[in-house]
Amino acid sequence: MERPDPAYVDWLLEQSMLNNARKLASTYSGQGRFWRQPYAEARPRAASALASVWFTAYPAAIITREGESVLKTLSDPEFWRALVSIGVQGVHTGPMKEAGGIRDGKKTPTVDGNFDRISFNIDPQFGTQEEFVTMSRNAAAYNAIVIDDIIPAHTGKGADFRLAEMAHGDYPGLYHMVEIPEEDWEMLPEISEGRRAANISPAGVDALKAKGYIVGQLRRVIFFEPGVKETDWSATDAIVGQDGKTRRWVYLHYFKEGQPSLNWLDPSFAAPQMIVGDALHSIDVLGARGLRLDANGFLGVEIQPSTTAWSEGHPLSLVGNQLIAGMVRKAGAFSFQELNLTVDDIAAMSKGGADLSYDFITRPAYHHALLTGSAEFLRMMLRTVHEFGIDPASLIHALQNHDELTLELVHFWTAHANDTYTLEGQSWPGSIMREHIRDTMYGKLTGEAAPYNLRFVTNGVACTTVSVITAALGIRDLSAITDEQKKQIQKLHLLLVMYNAFQPGVFALSGWDLVGALPLPVDAVEHLMGDGDTRWIERGAYDLTGANPDATHSEAGLPRAQTLYGPLPEQLQDPDSFASQLKRLLAVRQAHGIFAAQQVLVPDTEHPGLLLMVHELPDNRGTQITALNFSAEPVEEVVTIPNTVPGPVVDMVAETIVGDLSAAGELTIKLGAYEGQSLRIVGALPSI
Repeated sequence: MERPDPAYVDWLLEQSMLNNARKLASTYSGQGRFWRQPYAEARPRAASALASVWFTAYPAAIITREGESVLKTLSDPEFWRALVSIGVQGVHTGPMKEAGGIRDGKKTPTVDGNFDRISFNIDPQFGTQEEFVTMSRNAAAYNAIVIDDIIPAHTGKGADFRLAEMAHGDYPGLYHMVEIPEEDWEMLPEISEGRRAANISPAGVDALKAKGYIVGQLRRVIFFEPGVKETDWSATDAIVGQDGKTRRWVYLHYFKEGQPSLNWLDPSFAAPQMIVGDALHSIDVLGARGLRLDANGFLGVEIQPSTTAWSEGHPLSLVGNQLIAGMVRKAGAFSFQELNLTVDDIAAMSKGGADLSYDFITRPAYHHALLTGSAEFLRMMLRTVHEFGIDPASLIHALQNHDELTLELVHFWTAHANDTYTLEGQSWPGSIMREHIRDTMYGKLTGEAAPYNLRFVTNGVACTTVSVITAALGIRDLSAITDEQKKQIQKLHLLLVMYNAFQPGVFALSGWDLVGALPLPVDAVEHLMGDGDTRWIERGAYDLTGANPDATHSEAGLPRAQTLYGPLPEQLQDPDSFASQLKRLLAVRQAHGIFAAQQVLVPDTEHPGLLLMVHELPDNRGTQITALNFSAEPVEEVVTIPNTVPGPVVDMVAETIVGDLSAAGELTIKLGAYEGQSLRIVGALPSI
């Protein structure tokens, strides 16, 4: 085996994110602009004031006009007029930079939907850097913003990883990778022909830990698949370094084999340099005003001699997130984190970390309410938000995104497994309650009940928002949905909109929601699911503007999804369409400042399907009540709203008086099946 060609090494350095981050950093030193913004504390309400309704795109799923790029479509004024007309104020693009790997001097495709980044350059399949900048400028012209991504926990196997394998400079310090001496190569798995790495068995990981090489097994194996990924550790083939020495490495990957994890506490501090450089590139070069920190809870891993490694809720993750989020605020932007953690961890990260957090606290709970007709567990999780000191306005309340519907319920699996909870009239340890809820939801969302949805490894369910709703309605055959069922599906979809939008914080919805997408048939994306990643069924291509009605696939090759609602411009011509009704709801939300309200009460109710959220509107505009019926039967119930001035009660959407609040604070709630209301009264309430 020969030493690497110096010309190839130079080419890798040109491609390297770390090398480009260091070049970029040199242009910032000594600039006064980095002292003009407060940065130490998270500023969630400032972020949501900038943009409180987001459209979450998934670039690979967007159908474009013939010959146009995705970025050209996303910068089209017609596209922006349609979005802004329904109340959207920001577009989260999803990952658009080059991803995948480099092998023998050639770039290889992404293994995880561009979440295995290898460059600061825009992926050519989506467009160009110039088109991204144009999109940011056009968004600003419509008083909206663009939100980009950084991925602090891992990369793909691009130039940086290849240089690390060659032991070039401090590149091995980028990753949790350990050189294994040749005398211990027998402890490593054999590499199959055509492969460059192999997953290590649990016994192999334990043996390497016992020898002092690695920290050992982690508490959970994300993307677990027998025979594919049984641990979070893999071994490389024998690789010749620049010094002529042949090495084999063991490296950590929380996610897929092609996503090596970054080491945030190495003497080189190479990983923080690279990730901050990526963030500044998105803000200052591409024009983004916000950034998602993806997989940002896995920045610290530490050995625990007698058990699995400490890898979640680690203090280093908090420090790393504070560094990233502080730098982003210094640069005049905001950040949000999208990771399913315990409520404790989300609360801790909100102290100086990302400005906003994805609402994984109540997201599975509102789906549980829809599937069971009972809001009891949802009410519990809403109150848990307050118990841990989290402001609901710091959360992104979302419908579908690119990921599965997570049913991990991590909060009850780890730190609170032995805590006691009351649900359905009985007491449960957290871990047993978790299994009960998961079993209930799996039973209603997958299998015989809903064969079109698939389990996603051990984490949750691959599905769309619409296919959650069809499961709740007992619809088994998506090809035989009637017009009457379409109306019912739309009604439940709008109920979920009201839950997420009519509370403080950011409301996010996807293109799949806007067009009413159904899951793809398994055989249409089976070629993408060889590693057990069933999420591809929920990522069907969609044509938001109706610009290319004959397209069968997106430019990235994803098959077109069956949709129930149609393109956005067409929907906006119909006052009864999903988009038109969504527009009315979001107009009420914006006009009354519900996104900036204070949540002051989540009261008990007698009817199991009824949920009430009580908010103080900003600027002394009064008290707002979000009333939702998650059941299939009408609800009429008298509730008490304490310490509130009596008077008329207005339906904010219908703009009609629907009752009176009595002197005793009593209010009659009347809702049809799967119906919601936003009610406004006058008065001041105590905080929770």
